[in-house]
Amino acid sequence: MELQKAYNPAETEERIYKLWEESGFFNPDNLPARHQEPFSIVLPPPNVTGILHMGSALMLAIEDIMIRFERMRGRKTLWLPGTDHASIATETKFIKEKKISRNDYVDKRQEFIELVNDYALEHQSIIIAQMRAMGASLDWSRLKYTLDKKHNNAVQEAFIRMHGAGLIYMGKGKVINWDPRGQTVVSDDEIEYESGKTTLYTFRYSKDFPISISTTRPETKVGDTAVAVNPNDERYRKYIGETIETNFAGVALIIKVVGDQSVDPTFGTGALGVTPAHSIVDSEIASRHNLPSRQVVNELARMTENAGELIAGKKTTEARELIVTYLKEHELIEKEEVIEQNIPKAQRSGGIVEPLPKRHQFFVNVNKPITERDNKTLKELMREAVTSGKIKILPERFEKIYLNWIDNLRDWSISRQIWYGHRLPVWYKSPAPVGDELDYVVSKTRPAGDGSPSAKASEDKWEQFSDTLDTWFSSGLWTFSTLGWPEQTVDLKTFHPTSVLETAYDILFFWVARMILMSQFLIGDIPFRTVYLHGLVRDEKNRKISKSLGNNIDPVAMIKLYGADAVRMAMIIGTSVGNDSKISPDKFKAYKHFANKLWNITRFVLISLPDSTDYQQASFTASDQKKIDELKTLVQEVTQDMEQFKFYLAAEKIYHYIWHTFADKLIEDSKANLVSEDEKIKASTQRMLFDILTTSLKLLHPFMPFVTEELWSKLYPVKYSDKFDEVPIEGKSMLMISEWPK
Repeated sequence: MELQKAYNPAETEERIYKLWEESGFFNPDNLPARHQEPFSIVLPPPNVTGILHMGSALMLAIEDIMIRFERMRGRKTLWLPGTDHASIATETKFIKEKKISRNDYVDKRQEFIELVNDYALEHQSIIIAQMRAMGASLDWSRLKYTLDKKHNNAVQEAFIRMHGAGLIYMGKGKVINWDPRGQTVVSDDEIEYESGKTTLYTFRYSKDFPISISTTRPETKVGDTAVAVNPNDERYRKYIGETIETNFAGVALIIKVVGDQSVDPTFGTGALGVTPAHSIVDSEIASRHNLPSRQVVNELARMTENAGELIAGKKTTEARELIVTYLKEHELIEKEEVIEQNIPKAQRSGGIVEPLPKRHQFFVNVNKPITERDNKTLKELMREAVTSGKIKILPERFEKIYLNWIDNLRDWSISRQIWYGHRLPVWYKSPAPVGDELDYVVSKTRPAGDGSPSAKASEDKWEQFSDTLDTWFSSGLWTFSTLGWPEQTVDLKTFHPTSVLETAYDILFFWVARMILMSQFLIGDIPFRTVYLHGLVRDEKNRKISKSLGNNIDPVAMIKLYGADAVRMAMIIGTSVGNDSKISPDKFKAYKHFANKLWNITRFVLISLPDSTDYQQASFTASDQKKIDELKTLVQEVTQDMEQFKFYLAAEKIYHYIWHTFADKLIEDSKANLVSEDEKIKASTQRMLFDILTTSLKLLHPFMPFVTEELWSKLYPVKYSDKFDEVPIEGKSMLMISEWPK
């Protein structure tokens, strides 16, 4: 058999992927009998309206390598796909593209949600097609969506169970992170900090006030109710316990001086003006010292009436200028210093985050002992899962980062003021009270009357909370909700805990930690055994790839130009676990050349073989046996690298062996033997070339699946029944389920 002169991925990849899908072998239930021991990965669900980018392409390549390797080793492999409804991102994108406002649907919430959902699912086919183009051997028969009915039921069940255990509670005017642009609460982990210069002002509330304070936000000081100092600071010890009445910018303040160990005596004046309503840290100080709270900034980032006549109704930035002018006019400023400051911005909207109090918000309590978990808290369970060795995080340096994050974890704010998402299974009697107190019922369905089954008359008075849950709350259930939880399904029993969670290191806290939290409480077990964290993809100048820099590389475009195999190989070689990697079009081009090299190697071997397969029974000469033994050593090394998640090393070794040993040396050395009159030498060489080629294709298959499967089909023609529901009936099986070399 003779191959065409050059490999053309555009003519091959779609056909090969269709063959894989129709074989049914992406589904673990269809694998041959030797596949018994489970190996499972859940795909980190990409945004349903998103498109493939270099980071997600790297993720797909790494995970597919793991799955294909374990499938060839005889594992019962499940790689479960899904997409994420991505509440804030999807709703925002829909509103922007359709040029509408949510206000247009004030009385038509369900209609709005259905429109967004239709929009989302229309876009889902785009990202799925792109994942197929990467060669991802996902079990599409198990495709999930984070907002489908089964997942919604799981999310509601999780909320109800956690609330019943006292782990979810309603905060009474707790200070949250508010995004004025997105008009929603965001969690600590959804804030990005932008470095910039700002002015640190040192001043007194009034000339007769005994203590100077320093702040970058003087406009919020009209909401101060205390000054906190370190109890060991000799400068201020005599003032601790005093209550001082003063007037600041036209606002009457009652300031209590408190001693608190959290105050850093070396920052500014060592005295902190406590604004309980507009700082999470200050609200914690206020809680410790039973201080009152006054809200002076509203949800539109404007000053409230409580802020006084001078600045009421003004934007915070305008108010700051007015307060600074007031301070100067009254000669209260002692020092102005330009400093570097991290400005908190909402990750999705870019709005500057305002800490402020908000009523009727739900939180996850991470410090409450859990009776059914040996009185351990969620923080302790999350820590124990890693310190016990049950979960291994790769690279290991991220274990320390993870544990440090756990130690500093606050209660998790899970209410979001958006419509597209999992609505809280919480009901209250309309109208809601103005204050913090609110009687509510947690239920999947509307309660009857006062909550008792017989009280039907007042049933219509019950209103469901309009808030939805933080996306990461629903995503935290992903490893087990996708397998059928809360039902005890066969999939859940077979594939959970999952084997590996592979994702980017920048969502270690967003997602990985929350999956551990959810699984530990709801399942009583870990969600996965190994966490493999990949780094960021950068350009050849080591810059982060972004549209703003003009260095964006579209993986789909690269696939069209160079083929998926070249894209996969280029992204893996040189990319060790947890480290950032460099990529460029030249690197993709280089591995397209490698695919062609492999093609030409196979052409040469096929041309060198006789029509009869008798050579496959030939005995090796001592020289050829040595070559086979050297290959076996390579197989051992590659297998060990794969088991240790050193995919970049395995790929490099396979690449160098095929190009520089097999092509440059062994094939060149074989040419004389192939024309030898000694049939034993000739047959030995033919068998050696054939065996090395088939082993090389097997080793390379997890990395470059398309070209290797195509070449395998030339070596072993495969025929299937019309329904593709049987193992091949002639010749060898497909390469994707062939045995890994030993």
